[in-house]
Amino acid sequence: MSFTALLQGIAVVLALEGLAYAIAPGFMRRMLASLAETPEARLRLGGLIAAVGGIGLAWLLKLW
Repeated sequence: MSFTALLQGIAVVLALEGLAYAIAPGFMRRMLASLAETPEARLRLGGLIAAVGGIGLAWLLKLW
């Protein structure tokens, strides 16, 4: 994976997150409030699952 590909991936994430805030700011505000009340253990598990899923997807895309 090149540095350019990494930056492109970050750009896509930023674009999608920006669109979510532009399209549904109230929903995003409620989700952030809910996130603040979520227990740390659940946040860690969710982060780990997201990281493993992202790495797995990147690996599959590289093979394809």
